[in-house]
Amino acid sequence: MLDSSIIVYYTEMDSPIGHLTLATTAKGLCWIYFEKSVNSLNSLKIWSKRWIGTEKIEPAKDELDDAVKQLKEYFAGKRKEFDLKIDLYGTPFQKLVWDSLLTIPYGEIRTYKDIAIQINAPKAVRAIGGANHNNPISIIVPCHRVIGTNGNLVGYGGGLDVKRHLLDLEGYTKK
Repeated sequence: MLDSSIIVYYTEMDSPIGHLTLATTAKGLCWIYFEKSVNSLNSLKIWSKRWIGTEKIEPAKDELDDAVKQLKEYFAGKRKEFDLKIDLYGTPFQKLVWDSLLTIPYGEIRTYKDIAIQINAPKAVRAIGGANHNNPISIIVPCHRVIGTNGNLVGYGGGLDVKRHLLDLEGYTKK
């Protein structure tokens, strides 16, 4: 059932990793999409209907100004932690994984296995990958900081070049 009282506001920004579309509810940032296209708004509408129960999507006035500012500071190397209200939508398992990702410090990495152990689901390595893939606010919830057990960069919704760029920005170098 759709809830017409909930509004999702969106804005777009250019970044060193390409065009981003950001969305927020009154509770906080809920969605970041990589790439500029009509598909971003279509994807936002489909995602909002599924997870939030609304199709009411409107351009932001100033609702996302702080998120844009903090992302620009991050990309400029001036911000290591985000101070934003977030409104995460996903399954209970996905939220557990995303909460775990939020504990990974700037410039550090963890493996999918590390995350699985941290959430007491040591055999759920593939499911961790699935949760990362469905992370609606990557960068803020730093799924780019998760790598394969062998040390290789694997899987990132924005592409491995973007993942490498974010890790390089944070000063992580493969040992």
